[in-house]
Order: sequence, then structure tokens, then C-alpha cells
Amino acid sequence: MTNNAHDFSLADELEATEDWDALDTEPDADGFESAEEYGYSADEDPEDIDPTVGAMELAERHALKRVASLRTELEDITEVEYRQLRLERVVLVGVWAGGTQTDAENSLAELALLAETAGSEVLEAIYQRRQAPDPATYIGRGKVEALKEIVAATGADTVIADGELAPSQLRNLEDRTGVKVVDRTALILDIFAQHAKSREGQTQVELAQLSYMKQRLRGWGGNLSRQAGGRVAGGAGIGGRGPGETKIETDRRRINTKIAKLNRELKAMKGTRDTKRADRKRHHIPAVAIAGYTNAGKSSLLNRLTGAGVLVEDALFATLDPTTRKTTTDDGRVYTMSDTVGFVRHLPHQLVEAFRSTLEEVADADLVVHVVDGSHPDPEGQLAAVREVFAEIGASEVPELVVINKADIADPLVIARLQRAEPHSVAVSAKTGEGIDAAIKAVETDLPRPGVEFSALVPYERGDLVNRIHQHGEIDHLEHTAEGTVVKGRANADLAGELAAYSA
Repeated sequence: MTNNAHDFSLADELEATEDWDALDTEPDADGFESAEEYGYSADEDPEDIDPTVGAMELAERHALKRVASLRTELEDITEVEYRQLRLERVVLVGVWAGGTQTDAENSLAELALLAETAGSEVLEAIYQRRQAPDPATYIGRGKVEALKEIVAATGADTVIADGELAPSQLRNLEDRTGVKVVDRTALILDIFAQHAKSREGQTQVELAQLSYMKQRLRGWGGNLSRQAGGRVAGGAGIGGRGPGETKIETDRRRINTKIAKLNRELKAMKGTRDTKRADRKRHHIPAVAIAGYTNAGKSSLLNRLTGAGVLVEDALFATLDPTTRKTTTDDGRVYTMSDTVGFVRHLPHQLVEAFRSTLEEVADADLVVHVVDGSHPDPEGQLAAVREVFAEIGASEVPELVVINKADIADPLVIARLQRAEPHSVAVSAKTGEGIDAAIKAVETDLPRPGVEFSALVPYERGDLVNRIHQHGEIDHLEHTAEGTVVKGRANADLAGELAAYSA
């Protein structure tokens, strides 16, 4: 009997595997992507690397299952969708009332990205050239009929309008198309509700949603009938104002009560934020705020500059909760760097009001690092939209450094054009590290400089003063002598006053 099996040798088998890659570099049959997609090199084992907080949040967000089989027209959401994001099938509609055709197309493209971020599948997009939106249906009568045919042909269950709709426009469009209609404001609020993590962020989003909803309450069927029931107040329902109050009035009153409660909670949270801000000011710690258009790369830049490890995702409004990290300059001065919520064209005023305490970080900063996406089709439009919000929150006078991000994929001609228009700017790539050193140098140059000159002979037992000079002042000359440390430079008024006792 012949044995066809070859002799097994462990050494031979191990030698045969030496040319294998540590990890695949292409998606396999099951759809798993390469290690590089998650920030690992080919010779690193992901299980041996401690993930950052941002990486864990991103994995949790991607773990939510998106389903397309559940309808979301005008009926209530059922418990079947617990822990699942609805994958709505949407049609986009816009009105081109001004600007160029490119502007209108860019606006719809951004709306499509917003819809996909919210968990939707975009089926079709149309826009109409008009001098102004139709007061009854947002788009003209003929376009409404065309929209109804598109909805029927594609099987869409939602229409998203590229603008803020009045309650009457919303109702008329839903009646004529037979599907749910939402506007740009409601879409952005929905994204914020999905991505808010902190208690303050969730409270701010809930306040913005209630403020938006209060003006758009509507009754279905018998909901507008007079309320009755219970045995209080002559037959009025529990919590009602008596016979004759409609359900829509009851809902509006309850919303107002909830808004008042949320405002009280945010006021308490604002006190905590103000205390921290005042503490930084008392210790003369400069504050740098990273602001800019959504998905311009603010969180990536913060990670690159400070190693913060916050969540990074190629999506609009991926991170909402501000992150502050302490860092130091090359000469030892301490300052803070904060990531802020991203801005967008026509940012809902409800969000600006609700996030005012967070946005005040920008207004109270000593320097704003304004990040713009150099690869975007309209970077100048991004700059203008963000500066419009700056003006609304009182941050127009804060010194500004423009950082043109994504230089690795941007057109060099576009970057050159932006740098001509913005002389105080620097081009970087937060992904590859290109230009980061120049950005850090520009930030350190723009930090506020101490204004009081001093010359002191500090005894060696007062080493704490020398340490504070390193952290909060600028040293031009330092020499160790037999009597103590001779220091010359500039410091803030408080520190200079303490050094006056050792004036040399």
C-alpha cells in the first residue's frame, strides 16, 4: 500500500509562510477592508494596539445596522427599529434662486452628503430655476407633479427640500406627493441628534429640535378635536386647561415647558464652562479654537497637533462635542487647543442659539484656526459661510489663521488661489503630515505675547517662579550664577509684579 502523504516538517511549513503579508491589503470575499483603512500598518496586529476613544466611537457608530426594508412614510416608528438606523429612500429637490448653476449643483451635492450621513439612500435630485421659492409648495405647480411622478417611479418614501420650509409648504408638499417631506433644517437636526454624545450636546440638540418642532405642530385626523376625559376640570383630560383645549394646544404648552427646563439645564452647564474658561484666563493660558466648515478636517488636525485621539470620519458633522487639549510651544509656553462643532451653509438658527455656549469658545479664544477643505469644489464659499457664523456669535474680531487642509489631494492651482486671497494662511495635510510644522509655527507666532518686560535675579529656592516664566512668559536671556538665576524677558502683569521683588 502506497502512502501519498508527504512527510510533515514544521520548519519547512514556517519557511513557506515567510512571504505572506501580515494583513491583506485588499478587501476579502467577506468585505473586510485592509488594516491601513483603520490606521494600522501591514506589520502591526490591531489586537496589540490600544485603540483611541475616537476609534472606539467610530467602531460603535459603524456597528449600527442600516436596514432598507422598513418604511418611514407618515406612520409612527415601531420598536422593530430599536438600535437600527433607518435607511430611507429619498429624492432631493432644490430651488435655484440666485448665483450660478454650479452653486445650485454644489448645494444639492452637499444636501446629498447630509442625507447619506443621516442614513438615507439618495435616488434622485432635481432643482428648479425660480426668482424665489413658491410660497405654497416651495417649487412650482408643474414641478410638484413631476416630483410626484419621480417619487412613484423610484419608490422613494421621503422628499428632502434644500431649504427651510414653512409649515404650510411642508403640509402642501406632503399632501400632493403622498410621502414624508423634510427640509434641510430638520435633516441637520437629525444628524446632530444621532452624533451628540455628551449630556450638554444632547441637551442642546433636543432644545434645537423642540424649538423647530413648536412652529410645525400639526394634527392628524381627530388630533385637532376638543380634548376630554378623566374627572377633572369639568371633563378635561389630566393636565389640560379645561374643556375646549385642543390637543395641538396641549402639545405646544408641553413643548414650551420642556424648552424652559432645557434652558435651565443649559444655564447650569454654561456656568461650569464659564468657570473653566475663567480659570484659564486667570492663569493667563492662551486659548486656540479650531473652527471651520464641517468635514474640513478639524478633528484630524487636532489629533495631528495634540495627539487627542478624537473620532475622525469622512462624514458631515461626524463630531459635535468640543474637545480641549493642553499643549506647549517649542519654548515651553502652555496654551489650549479646542475642536469645535462644524459649520455649514444656512446653519439652522435654532442650532446656533442652542450651541451658543459651545460656540462662545470661538468668540473668547485668543486665536481662531480656520480650517478649510482645499479639495472642495467651492472653498471660498466655505470660508464665507463660516465667517457669517463668526459674525453672528461675535467672533469676527478674533485673530484668524486660515489652514488649507487636504493639500495631498487638492489642486495646487486652487491652493495657490486661496493663498493669494488669504495671505495669512498655510497649506497642510492632516492625513500625511505635510505642512504641519509650518502650521504649528504659525500658531505659536500668533499667540498673544506677554506685554511686560522684566529683568530679575531669582533665588534658587524660588524655582517655581522660573517654571512659571517658562510656561506663561517669554525668556530672552537665562543664566545660572552663584547668587541665583538671572532671567530677562517678558511676562504678564501678575507674574511681572511678583518678579519685581527680585529685580536685577
